[in-house]
Amino acid sequence: MDAKVPTTETSFDRLASLIDERTASVGVCGMGYVGLPLAMAAWDAGFPIYAFDTDPEKIVKLAAGEPYLKHIAPDQLRAMAADRRFAATGDFDRLADCDVIAICVPTPLGAHGEPDLSFVERTSEAITERLRPGQLVILESTTYPGTTSEVLARILASSGLEQDRDFFVAYSPEREDPGNADFTTRQAPKIVGGMGTEAGDLACGFYGQFFDRVVPVSSAEVAEAAKITENIFRAVNIALVNELKVIYDAMGIDVWEVIEAAKTKPFGYMPFYPGPGLGGHCIPIDPFYLTWKAREYGVRTRFIELAGEINSGMPDYVVERAAEALDRASGKGLRRSEILLIGMAYKANVEDMRGSPALEIMERFEARGANVAYFDPWVPVIPKTREHGRLAGRRSIELSAETTARFDLVVVVTDHRDVDYRLIADHAKLIVDTRNAFGRIGIAREHINKA
Repeated sequence: MDAKVPTTETSFDRLASLIDERTASVGVCGMGYVGLPLAMAAWDAGFPIYAFDTDPEKIVKLAAGEPYLKHIAPDQLRAMAADRRFAATGDFDRLADCDVIAICVPTPLGAHGEPDLSFVERTSEAITERLRPGQLVILESTTYPGTTSEVLARILASSGLEQDRDFFVAYSPEREDPGNADFTTRQAPKIVGGMGTEAGDLACGFYGQFFDRVVPVSSAEVAEAAKITENIFRAVNIALVNELKVIYDAMGIDVWEVIEAAKTKPFGYMPFYPGPGLGGHCIPIDPFYLTWKAREYGVRTRFIELAGEINSGMPDYVVERAAEALDRASGKGLRRSEILLIGMAYKANVEDMRGSPALEIMERFEARGANVAYFDPWVPVIPKTREHGRLAGRRSIELSAETTARFDLVVVVTDHRDVDYRLIADHAKLIVDTRNAFGRIGIAREHINKA
């Protein structure tokens, strides 16, 4: 009988087994709106979790099971914090204990509108210092096609370990929508693109343990392009309806009624809605990641850039419409007018302030001499932001008939559901509504203006 030839278990084999058994230790870098839901979903599936963040306050709150994002289920967070399979830490040496590492850090724009990948780079460097055979590193942050190979994989290669033999690299874009009760983390199909077949298989196997559907694609670049395409699609369509809003307003036509009528067409039309400007971390930023990268290939992106220009101009449009409404109603200018903004978060029913147009609108009103206050049940205090640091620390007022009546103008910027719009309609002297908050509940008054 022939002697059996011993087989050598590879890094791929070991890691695939750990993933299948759900015993692979998972490290999630960045405990914000993307990383925390991902960590909770993986923990819920049975994986041991290391939650990494550079913010000591977040680490303390995570360890105590104390929610700092309002849309996160507090009971699940407390259960995770109490579990021995979970550790929140700012000690990045623990990355060496992780079998799978997901990078969920911000990808903002720099001072001149260029991609700022410093968070990705620093996290990649931290991983590289502790990289060992048998690890899968996945980038989830939204970025331009090529980032995974040109930034993440290049930095990891400096470890001296061999990609696709010792460690594996993939890209899988986040699809979080904070506050959307219809789609949880696991319900949004998960696109996965590996740098190599084995990396793709491992990443698909990992996400397949706790996502309802995994969508494998041929490369990390395709996955990166898919995500940025999703966000550009939204940005350009919102720009279109924002421009239509301006046109139809000049014609005396209500764009909101137009959209409601148009969306009755059962094919070939998808409704998008105008607003005071784009907000959030993705939609206002991601198109410029692609336009920047396109220049490397000598390709112009006029359509995408025009959409960005239109959307960026909406805060100015709102301020001008407000000034016109004040002048018509009372002959007052913005200077020394008392203005109340309703809603500071970038969208309804979340506390997320990233890129909120309300911050720009507040600053523009104040630059023209107005005194501005705000009410937002989700944002009791304005946090520190990169672009609007001087507004940090301002507090929401209490909304009442008396407080509403003392303002010359109320501007609805974000249409949270737990706002008493009837009270505002009854007691405000003048209203500018950028979200159709009043029309949606059937309130039409002479002093309500849409913008």
